[in-house]
Order: sequence, then structure tokens, then C-alpha cells
Amino acid sequence: MLLGSLRLAAVLLIGSSAAMSGDYDQVIAAVKKAWPERTKVAIVCDQAQSMGAIQAMAGAAAGMKIIVVDVKGPQDMGKALGTLTSQKPDVVVLVAGDRVAGDGSAAATFIIQRLAGQKVPVAATSEAGVKQGAVLAIGAGTGGKLLVNAKAAAAVGVSAPEGGTQI
Repeated sequence: MLLGSLRLAAVLLIGSSAAMSGDYDQVIAAVKKAWPERTKVAIVCDQAQSMGAIQAMAGAAAGMKIIVVDVKGPQDMGKALGTLTSQKPDVVVLVAGDRVAGDGSAAATFIIQRLAGQKVPVAATSEAGVKQGAVLAIGAGTGGKLLVNAKAAAAVGVSAPEGGTQI
């Protein structure tokens, strides 16, 4: 069903669906609070492996547009960047544990660094994500605490979320 090494897997307009619990409720809520004008969220991941996370994020992102960029390996990251550039997301959320582009991976670092030049912030669910340049992280991987990278926020031109622990 998933042919080719990369394709824009889905563009979902999320209406008023009820939010689902979990890490993605927290990260999406933090994104909405910190940057309410940013309503177009991209997710770069192995779609088949991360379907549960995609569904959880879609449930949490009521009123936001979700763009899923499907990657199968590191060789797909250049094409993924091209898709992100053409789709112009307002923010990218990393999928914890994704085998290709999850928090802490080399692919996530590639995304964070390249999108910084386009002034697109990245959010994560673990401390590893913030340490590699995501602007914020919250979820089980942070012990439920909001972690903030003020240097990354300044680099992408957004305000650092208030009330977070600086990393």
C-alpha cells in the first residue's frame, strides 16, 4: 500500500474531534498555547509504524491542519525536506520512538536544523528532542514537565513557551 520511498501520505483537516489522552495531547496543547497562530502541523515519520501516534495527534489537534510526510529511511530525508518546504507547515512535531525520524535521531536533527533556516519551530515529547534543537518538549519522556530551548526559539523567531524548564 505504501509505494515509493516517500510520499505525502495524508493531509487531514481535523475538525472538532475529541482530544485523545497521552503525550500528543500535551505537546499539541503546548503548541496551541505558545503559538496560537500556528495551525498547520507537520509530522515526519514512518507512517505505518507510527499510525497510533498520528491518530493521537490528529485527535489532539482539533481545528488544526495535519500534514503527514511518510519516510522509510534516512535516504528519504532530502525528499521529506522538499515536501515540508512546499507544504509550509507552521510547526513540526517529532514522533517519539519513530524508527526513522523520532526524537534524538539523526533524521530529527536534520529536520530541526534545516527548518530553523525556514523559521519553522519543532516540538517534541522528550528531553532528547529539546537537546537536539526542538523549541519545546512535554510528555512521558519529560516526566510531564514542559522543557524549553530558548536558544532554538530565538533561532526560529518564536517566543519560548512560558513556565517551562530551560534546557
